[in-house]
Amino acid sequence: MSKIEIGNKLPDYFKSLYPEEFQLFSHLETTAAVPQVLFAITTWKENSKPNVCFHSWSCFHGDKTAFFAVMGCLYQNTHTYTNIKRDKCFCINFLPISFYDRLVDTINNNGFETDEFKAGGFTLKNCSHINAPYIDEAFINMELSLVDMRDLSGAGITAMVTGKVENIMVESAYALDREKRCSKDGFMFLVPSVQNIITGEPSQSAIATLNIQRLD
Repeated sequence: MSKIEIGNKLPDYFKSLYPEEFQLFSHLETTAAVPQVLFAITTWKENSKPNVCFHSWSCFHGDKTAFFAVMGCLYQNTHTYTNIKRDKCFCINFLPISFYDRLVDTINNNGFETDEFKAGGFTLKNCSHINAPYIDEAFINMELSLVDMRDLSGAGITAMVTGKVENIMVESAYALDREKRCSKDGFMFLVPSVQNIITGEPSQSAIATLNIQRLD
């Protein structure tokens, strides 16, 4: 099996999709292009306006004592990072791909004075176990308390944020089995821009949904 190796140094022939791409992301991300589940993080801003952060780059796991969300790439210059650091909590909201454009609207309208729930046309409800808002339209909401914030690279750019799940709410239509969650009405995934390893040409990122192939 023939393999091409890409190391820590950005190859000279790698072309960026947009000018800031390799200032924001490692070229190894576009080399691997590992799909990641997409969701919205919701918090309160310091002025009590609700904040929405469309996010990926995360994993969810635990043991019999607790369940955790580990968000591996939260930018430290964002409202979300500041809000979590201050309030020690956050909510994760899973929405289907039909809400993609509305979530993007919260990226394009994210000023300090902006009510980002209104920007995305979302219904705001208050979490019961933590001090954060949640999106009522989400099919799963996770209420989390902050466990740790860690700058893995030490560059002051991103942080790995770990939260402990205190409560989960599941829409009744999704509560019976996996079928609805693993469909166009369920989880959506970011497939990062895939770099052509031969020519260095970039490609657009993609949004995907799950399709069950077999049972384990």
